[in-house]
Amino acid sequence: MRAALGVFLKAPRPGAVKTRLVPALGPDAAAGLYRALAEAVVEQTQSLSGEYERLLFFTPGEARAEMEAWLPGQAWIAQDGLDLGARMAAAFDAALERGADRVALVGSDVLGLTSSDVVTALDSLADHDLALGPAMDGGYYLIALGRSRPELFRGIAWGTASVFAVTMERAAVLGLTVRVLEPRRDIDTLDDVRKEWPRIRSLVTEPVAAAVEKALGMSPPLRLR
Repeated sequence: MRAALGVFLKAPRPGAVKTRLVPALGPDAAAGLYRALAEAVVEQTQSLSGEYERLLFFTPGEARAEMEAWLPGQAWIAQDGLDLGARMAAAFDAALERGADRVALVGSDVLGLTSSDVVTALDSLADHDLALGPAMDGGYYLIALGRSRPELFRGIAWGTASVFAVTMERAAVLGLTVRVLEPRRDIDTLDDVRKEWPRIRSLVTEPVAAAVEKALGMSPPLRLR
């Protein structure tokens, strides 16, 4: 059997990523934070022993050269679809068409996500139809399937606190068995950053850290002269 992981990424352009953080951090620092989180996910989800093929699905479509320069040596595929659900359904189809028989999709801003989490999700498809990793904001950070299920992605209010619950309801209607994984936190809001800052701090550059700590109302560290 052959498995695949798809990672969803955006070009890390100021003002186009982590837009909910832009008012607090500014566009450059928000983009820097996104870049650091995405790089951590890409590093930590590299298959260690060939358990799965990894594909990076990117947007916008004209950013291929930018993405290849950012993270060289990867397998890049442009996202295709009018909303997130359509893009995820298309990504599953693209991976299956490449010969995969099990596919997991993840986002690019979940702290601590590793290749072992991906393997757990993919292996669970041996006796479940679907694996879902719930996010603490009501969405999900991972979804894994053994076949195309476009109905799971239609009519969902993406970006809302009901995404995980509605997807579970949809799975029940379809008669699908579900493996629910460990909950994790997406980093979307300043409160998310605050709660995870000790883990995020080591990932970001000093200018990004300074912007975040200012937004969080943290005192700058004392400098010895």
